[in-house]
Amino acid sequence: MMSQQDNLSAIYRTRIIGNEEDLMIEMEDQTNDINEARIPVLDYKTYTDRVFFLPSKDGEKDVMITGKLDIPEARRATVEQALNQFSNLLNSKSFLINPLSMPCSQAPERADLYTTSTGKELWLEGGPRRQGKALHGKLEYYTDIMRMLFLELMEQYVVAKNPKLMLRRSETVVERMLSNWMSICLYQYLKDSAGEPLYKLFKAIKHQVEKGPVDAVQMKAKYTLNDTGLLGDDVEYSQLTVNVIVQDEGTESVPVKVLNCDTISQVKEKIIDQVYRNLPYSQWPKPDSVVLEWRPGSTAQILSDLDLTSQRDGRWKRINTLMHYNVRDGATLILSKMWISQQPEDHQQDMPEERHALLEEENKIWHLVRPVDEVDEGKSKRGSMKEKERTKAITEIYLTRLLSVKGTLQQFVDNFFHSVLDSNHVVPPAVKYFFDFLDEQAEKHEIKDEDTIHIWKTNSLPLRFWVNILKNPHFIFDVHVHEVVDASLSVIAQTFMDACTRTEHKLSRDSPSNKLLYAKEISTYKKMVEE
Repeated sequence: MMSQQDNLSAIYRTRIIGNEEDLMIEMEDQTNDINEARIPVLDYKTYTDRVFFLPSKDGEKDVMITGKLDIPEARRATVEQALNQFSNLLNSKSFLINPLSMPCSQAPERADLYTTSTGKELWLEGGPRRQGKALHGKLEYYTDIMRMLFLELMEQYVVAKNPKLMLRRSETVVERMLSNWMSICLYQYLKDSAGEPLYKLFKAIKHQVEKGPVDAVQMKAKYTLNDTGLLGDDVEYSQLTVNVIVQDEGTESVPVKVLNCDTISQVKEKIIDQVYRNLPYSQWPKPDSVVLEWRPGSTAQILSDLDLTSQRDGRWKRINTLMHYNVRDGATLILSKMWISQQPEDHQQDMPEERHALLEEENKIWHLVRPVDEVDEGKSKRGSMKEKERTKAITEIYLTRLLSVKGTLQQFVDNFFHSVLDSNHVVPPAVKYFFDFLDEQAEKHEIKDEDTIHIWKTNSLPLRFWVNILKNPHFIFDVHVHEVVDASLSVIAQTFMDACTRTEHKLSRDSPSNKLLYAKEISTYKKMVEE
């Protein structure tokens, strides 16, 4: 048993070490030519829209982003008048400060605003975001309101003798106002300084993820930092270079690297990424709006994720890949816009079947790894302990791949952390202003515990702003963050959070893999935070 484990371990280590240098070289080639003009930084309005309102339950459909009020025409004039009046009230300090700071018992005339679930949602969910949107053009006024509310909040925590708890969460309006204030004030700093290392980190993760198989159904990848998103099964694959001609955009072909195990949608995404790489993501065509055609000879074949040729096994249906269609290295593919009338008759017949297969509940779809069926799952539960131990041992072997990915990405992670935490970099004026304010208040209230001041500062900037931007690069860049890329970004964000706390975590074999991955680097990052 041990010999088998050792052999497996040796095989995977050899593969990982052999690929690591190639991955690093290729990623450097992709990121070294990035300059400020090619980094798709969003304009200020779009940036604030996304930071303020994308996290809301309505997301991109939030009325503050679309600007479209879904109300009956008969009530439109009344609602618009009410909104204008509310906008005027936002310029009244007494209107803003009194209801936001007074307990319900001291403001009976506004008790319904606090005691009803609708009222709480208005102020605690929509309120701070809409205040930020309405007042970010009057930053001095917004800052003054926030400062006054903070003085009251700090007084409450000091009187209660638990000042460390301040800013730990976002339970008050002023704490949420702070998040928006930081986002407003640090936009230019992101654009001029920290944006480039963050963008390179995002691109490096995306590039490495796409170097290996990604299961389109389970959303797991061979190359990742996240153990829950790791594609544990050893999928056989090979890299292909296909020559792509974009219809109506000339006859010159564009070489694109893909995998023979990629689904057709994944191939489309990689082609679009390469062909339109100099344009921001919002100007790219969507994969479902284009058709991919292969002409192996005199005939043309439309490539689809699902069609009449898809492999079936009982209720299971496998998503088509380039391997399924037998597309070889050097093949020529044609990318064109979706015009059903221009597609071959046999493909038009396939399309209803394709849609039916996607919507049909009794059909189960899989890509690289077929999930365990209920019957098989019952059998596996009755399996021997030896089999379970063997599975665990193989899983641990696969985890070495996380270390390889981490090592390849290390310079990009370090560069981003340095850009944000290094004391040698210029401190943004807004950060200095707010940190000086915290120091002044600590002195005023005779708070001499360094841990308390440290907690205030880390909770107000790194954990409130930088973690949010790190986990959501589409807030500042015009990019699409795929789920498998997001999984790795979450691990780096957690490492950033760990670096900002003074709590020492004792590590063991049972510790989460993300903490074990960066165990050596975390002390260096902590020193940068302290400085």
